[in-house]
Amino acid sequence: MATEDSTGSFSTLNFEEGWPILQEEAVNKVIDIVEGNHQQQFSSTDYMRLYTVAYNICVSNLAGPDQQKLYDQYQKTFEDYISTRVVPSLRGKKDEILLKELVKRWNNHKTMTRWLSRFLHFLDRYFISKRRLPTLQGTSHLAFYKLVYGEMNDQIRDAVISMIHREREGGEIDQDLVKNVIDIYVEMAEDSMKYYEKDFERAMLEDTARYYSQKASSWIETDSYQNYMLKVEESLKQEKARVNSYLRYRSIYKLTEVLEHQLVTEHASKLEEMKQLDHAAA
Repeated sequence: MATEDSTGSFSTLNFEEGWPILQEEAVNKVIDIVEGNHQQQFSSTDYMRLYTVAYNICVSNLAGPDQQKLYDQYQKTFEDYISTRVVPSLRGKKDEILLKELVKRWNNHKTMTRWLSRFLHFLDRYFISKRRLPTLQGTSHLAFYKLVYGEMNDQIRDAVISMIHREREGGEIDQDLVKNVIDIYVEMAEDSMKYYEKDFERAMLEDTARYYSQKASSWIETDSYQNYMLKVEESLKQEKARVNSYLRYRSIYKLTEVLEHQLVTEHASKLEEMKQLDHAAA
């Protein structure tokens, strides 16, 4: 039986007693905050009370299942919120409107993760490390990846690639928005490149190859060798600028390889003929 002292703290709690408190005072309030329905943030007193509730659930029966229950419920909290609030907010949106909503939802997700993982920090320090489970942050980020990107990655990726294509054609785009979306791939993977490479970069490089293949076919029919090579140089310069502005740095090596193959290697014989003609005409 839980007993509450004069300070509002509980000396002993099992999961069934403690979780309703965390649900009402932590989870529901965080959701209200990120949804814009609650302006008041958590005070230091709120934090200590809720941390203590979670702590007491964990230490009241160290050999029991309550820590696992708390960890599982933390994961379920994010899965439920993402499924009922986040994914529906993205469905039906396209292009930049989709990307802006995604960035907003990801920032909200990080706020939820930051607060709830602070309240349950005891799990990270002791239970999770001993069981070799994903951290609280890793657990919430994995839920976002599986539920949001499992359904929406094609639309998200294609919207970003479409913006890059528009910029290559001389259009203005919101580079900060593109960078924020690209950053999500890396942040979801705990600062690794696995989602960026698998879910975005691979398709981006394929689109880049198609784009410059078409450009090469056009330029090689109309330009002199010198002008063609100037366009190759300018294209490399622009792709490097793109990496500096919003892509990941390692992409520059792959982009360079794609451009050199599509613009130079694929047309080596023709370019040599054009070079000889230029020399003959000089």
